[in-house]
Amino acid sequence: MAQGFWGKKLGMTQVFSGNKVVPVTVVDITNWFVVGTRTEERDGYNAVIVGFVRKRNEGKPFSADWLKKLKNFFRQIKEIKVDGSVLETVKVGQSVNFHEAFEEGKIVDVAGITKGCGFAGVVRRHNFSGGPSSHGSTMGKRPGSIGFMCACGKVIKGKKMPGHMGVDKRTVQNLKIVKNEKDSQVVLIKGAVPGKSGSVVFVQSGVKA
Repeated sequence: MAQGFWGKKLGMTQVFSGNKVVPVTVVDITNWFVVGTRTEERDGYNAVIVGFVRKRNEGKPFSADWLKKLKNFFRQIKEIKVDGSVLETVKVGQSVNFHEAFEEGKIVDVAGITKGCGFAGVVRRHNFSGGPSSHGSTMGKRPGSIGFMCACGKVIKGKKMPGHMGVDKRTVQNLKIVKNEKDSQVVLIKGAVPGKSGSVVFVQSGVKA
């Protein structure tokens, strides 16, 4: 069995489950091809190497020439750990179909890269309240004092300061698969997942399920 599958986040929508509205994230599984394998004997572990084709190659049949220059034809090259029995059924050039093993109602964890927000201050980045807005305060949105101790002239590690926000790898746990459209290769996952629309996410079995 495969550890999980890679997909492209299309965005969020809502679907009806009985008489309730459920917010879901749509993950597209198309345009992923097997480009290689890792074996226990050669590499020390079993895995399938998959590639996500570039936009100009979407809809085209797989060509062996793509393997000569992977970066020219694939946006992403990723690995998926699998059992040894899976390698016997996988061939280079075939479409990735590991999502078919994830039935509706299964609990999964989704990992991705969060949105990049550029340089952010402490109010936005760390939820600081800022200074008072009355009585003549000129503090504004400054972080305030950053001293460690009165007689120690240094800033301790991990101090919450302004800086680059976002572009971090994050995993959201215990999400449920609402629908798995195997024909259209689209998976609907309840709730929000990391990343912006068009980013790549990894869906795997929930570790706390």
